[in-house]
Amino acid sequence: MTINEPFFPGHFPGNPVMPGVLLLEGMAQSAGAIVMLHLGKEGGPALKVFFLTIDKAKFRRPVRPGDLVEYHMTKIAHRRTMWWYRGEARIGGEVACEAEVGAMIAKGE
Repeated sequence: MTINEPFFPGHFPGNPVMPGVLLLEGMAQSAGAIVMLHLGKEGGPALKVFFLTIDKAKFRRPVRPGDLVEYHMTKIAHRRTMWWYRGEARIGGEVACEAEVGAMIAKGE
């Protein structure tokens, strides 16, 4: 990511850092993509992923312009239509953020 990302100028002037909520959103979207990949054709386009929970979120270091964020997700549970993952956002192998996220798969309209 570069300094030109729209969130950097206001977060924070003179000390740009990526908002933590965007790191958590990246984890949630990564987990949702993994679930849909797992479901494959069985799920079909009619399924939607809905964010359920976030637990044990911790921020370990700031993410700054020029950093490359890698999301590493591990499934910790799956029950019916609900899935839980433990995730880490890493910069050069160093953990910047970690959390557990949950999602529910439902039929969309």
